[in-house]
Amino acid sequence: MTRTSQRRRTTFAVAATAAAAVALLGGVPTVASASTSEASTPVPIAAPDGTTMSYILNAKVANPGQTRLVEKAVAKAGGVVVQSWPQIGVVVAHSQRSAFRADVRAAGGNALESVGATRTAEVLEGTPADAQAPWGPGASGYKKGANKPTNGDIEAPTSPADTTDAREGEQWDMKMIKADQAHKITDGSRNVLVGVLDSGIDPDHPDLQPNIDVATSVNCTDAGRPDTSATGWYPTTSDHGTHVAGTIAAPRNGVGIVGVAPNVRMAAVKVVSDEGFIYPEYAVCGFVWAGEKHMDVTNNSYYVDPFEFWCADQPDQAAAKEAVSRAVAWSTKQGVVHAAAAGNSAYDLSDKTKITDAGSPNDAPKPVVRKLNDTCQDIPAELPGVVTVSSATRTGALSSFSNRGLGVIDVSAPGSSILSTIVRNNGYGTKSGTSMASPHVAGVLALMKSAHPELTPEQMVAKLRADATDTACSVASGPACVGTPEDNSYFGEGMVDALKAVS
Repeated sequence: MTRTSQRRRTTFAVAATAAAAVALLGGVPTVASASTSEASTPVPIAAPDGTTMSYILNAKVANPGQTRLVEKAVAKAGGVVVQSWPQIGVVVAHSQRSAFRADVRAAGGNALESVGATRTAEVLEGTPADAQAPWGPGASGYKKGANKPTNGDIEAPTSPADTTDAREGEQWDMKMIKADQAHKITDGSRNVLVGVLDSGIDPDHPDLQPNIDVATSVNCTDAGRPDTSATGWYPTTSDHGTHVAGTIAAPRNGVGIVGVAPNVRMAAVKVVSDEGFIYPEYAVCGFVWAGEKHMDVTNNSYYVDPFEFWCADQPDQAAAKEAVSRAVAWSTKQGVVHAAAAGNSAYDLSDKTKITDAGSPNDAPKPVVRKLNDTCQDIPAELPGVVTVSSATRTGALSSFSNRGLGVIDVSAPGSSILSTIVRNNGYGTKSGTSMASPHVAGVLALMKSAHPELTPEQMVAKLRADATDTACSVASGPACVGTPEDNSYFGEGMVDALKAVS
């Protein structure tokens, strides 16, 4: 297809859960909108003495030395280091002192760029018992070059099996993106690994278990630390991640459904707590883990709680936004390409000044009705290096719930009434949301990486956009759609195309 606009970057998004219901619904993409000097509505975060609160701290320089100075400042200010990520200069800390933010700024001096509370509520999961001051067990143990794959271990894509799964005929979505045609060429490579950043994956579902990579699965909801216990990544209160996983890579095994990339492996990267929240420290853990394990693709069907939009002119929000941005950028440099849901609020994301956020923070007793400005973003969807995906119906129209935005949406994919795997009875069910659209794109990226292992994340995103089937505004109803068939506010550069991805 012909490119008619210069996009400033790529974007991904994710979906939330029940308590944070809107968050697990879908994420939001990015765009540079008209500048404004009006401030966003402040949301002060109280931290009473004796209440355990979680904070993110960003070193001015992302290296071990500067990170250690920040950790020392945490201890001096009466906090405890829960997790340290020296490769991105980010520290997660807990404190029960109301003056912690002011004191750590003073103690951090020139080493500290920013500090912010990551939630408005007290830490429910508690502070890990072995969390210590600088370079204790809470540190990541990162070593440059660790987990890097050996040369020559990229295998050729496998040939598709000559079988038809029982409910494959019901998967209209696979036909819409030409996955059924792509499968005649390849079902994907076992050497490709997709990180499913979500609520966990059902470990014994017969249509998922063969493709779950247990060794690289992790739970990031233990205060933002990577928990590698045997069952930590299992789903608990939500089957959202299980549904997403089936769309990405349900294997071709003669039963149930078939995913977009049925022969690739998936890692369950649990970033959704049992209460349904995806806090910034959970997302940071997930993205860095994906980079450390050199995953090829991640899917993010959520937005980071407790704010649907994180505003750079609010100090707490700015610090958390910076930390997640660093994690996304670092993992991209390790070779990971990220797909994300555009979000389910039916917003036009190209101008935040026209959006009123009435649901944030979603972990507070009562949200604050907020006016936004151009510094406010849905993260990780609107961060550089993320592919933003809108949702389409079976008829090819934009789903009524889907966010949109000219210059924001990268591509579109089916997201209404999608059949996939669920936890209950190891069965199948339909769900709708941009959360269901994004995994189609993650699956296509996995097929692309299988067929073209030499491509970088940037090259994969460029090919994904160029391969997309132009979808004109006329396909959808409503005057809100603006742009050309090659690039518009509803479908971006078009419907994602799995067949071209493997060509």
